[in-house]
Amino acid sequence: MFYALQWLRSLIFTIQAYLVMALMAVFFIPWALFDQRGAFAAVHTWCNWVRWTAGWMIGLKSEIRGEVPTGDVIIASKHQSFFDIIMIVSVVPRPKFIMKKQILWTPIVGWFARRIDCVPVDRGKRGAAIKSMVDALTRGEQKPAQLIIFPQGTRVAPGVKRDYKVGVSILYDELKKPVVPAACNVGVFWPRQRIYRAPGLAVVEFLPQIEPGLSKREFLQSVEEVVESRSDALMQEAGFQIEG
Repeated sequence: MFYALQWLRSLIFTIQAYLVMALMAVFFIPWALFDQRGAFAAVHTWCNWVRWTAGWMIGLKSEIRGEVPTGDVIIASKHQSFFDIIMIVSVVPRPKFIMKKQILWTPIVGWFARRIDCVPVDRGKRGAAIKSMVDALTRGEQKPAQLIIFPQGTRVAPGVKRDYKVGVSILYDELKKPVVPAACNVGVFWPRQRIYRAPGLAVVEFLPQIEPGLSKREFLQSVEEVVESRSDALMQEAGFQIEG
């Protein structure tokens, strides 16, 4: 009975979140057309709305731990569901993503992604994707921002192991920017490709930044170790059993 009721609450929550997204888009687009600050205001407002409504509609509270990065950095984050994206974007001042180019054609999301300078890549062509990432991020004058990248390349369910891809180490080496690792337990409560959302406390934790200067191999090992170990600890804190 509880599961059925929570599933229904989750469905209502999801519907209202996307309806509000459409309403906010209409409200913010005139400002965002002429001023990028309008686009950032839109994404911040919607992400905070989702966090707030998740808390009282489905019992899913959310918490940010660690020092929120505000400078010109790369955020290398564990990615378990859409909610970890929402949580990160809700608190960093100038978020932008490296994302699948198909997202550009998604209604509302694609347009605002363009306005906040997200970088589209073709994930199906690994070498070309890495080159296009580097070219896009080094071409012309880039405003200071928090570039969010998911080192595993996609959402990974709790308890599933997936290698970290070399793209993040290449960006670290080429851009010479600090990298802020981020861990999370969000997938315990908000699974991918399901309507059901469980109540609890979703956490995204920003970890001490890794300064430029490491070799690509050293960096990749370091970021994987710290993100995976801390994410495992957060998931165990949430009651998820880590096998092995």
